[in-house]
Amino acid sequence: MRILSRQEFESAKDEILTQILEGAVFIYPTDTIYGIGCNAKNSSSVKKIRRLKDRKEAPFSVIAPSREWIGKCLEVGEKGKEWVEKLPGPLTLILSKKGKCVAKEVAPGLATLGVRMPNHWFTKHVSELDIPIVTTSVNKHGEGYMTCLEDLDDDIKKGVDFIIYEGEKHGKPSKLVDLSDTFKIIER
Repeated sequence: MRILSRQEFESAKDEILTQILEGAVFIYPTDTIYGIGCNAKNSSSVKKIRRLKDRKEAPFSVIAPSREWIGKCLEVGEKGKEWVEKLPGPLTLILSKKGKCVAKEVAPGLATLGVRMPNHWFTKHVSELDIPIVTTSVNKHGEGYMTCLEDLDDDIKKGVDFIIYEGEKHGKPSKLVDLSDTFKIIER
C-alpha cells in the first residue's frame, strides 16, 4: 500500500489511472473529506469497499466523470438541471437512473443514484478516466470519518491499494439533494 502526495500521483498518473480502471480500491481527497473509492462499474471492487466499511446495503454515491455523463445516465428534470449546473461543489445529487450505469452493488435495489463532482483537482482525473468512481467516506459504518491519516482504521488501511494524501481535511460530508421524486435537501 502506497501513500502518495499530489505530486507523486501526478508523476505516476498513467500507471495509477490504469490501476483504477482495473479495479484498485483507494483513498483520495475531495473538496470536503477523504473518500474511499474504485471503478463504480467493477462489482468485485465495490464489494470489497462494502466489506472494508462493514456496510452491507446502504447506497454509495459516485463521482461523475462529467455533466454529460449525468445527463446520459440519470433522469435530470428541470429542477435537476438547476442543481447540476451548481457542480462542481460540495453537493451529492440523488437522481433516478436511466439504465445500468454502475455495478448493482453501488446502490443495491435502488432506482436512484447519488452523484457528485467535487470542486477538487482529483475530479479532473475522474473525467480523464471517463468512468464513475465510488465515493463514500473513509470509515467503518457508524464510526467517524477520516480527516487525516491518524483517523484511518487499520483494517481499511490494509485493504486499499493506495492513498492519495494531502494533509488534514477540515470539511464535512457533502449536502444531499434528493431530486428523484420530491425535492428535498438533507443536511448531514
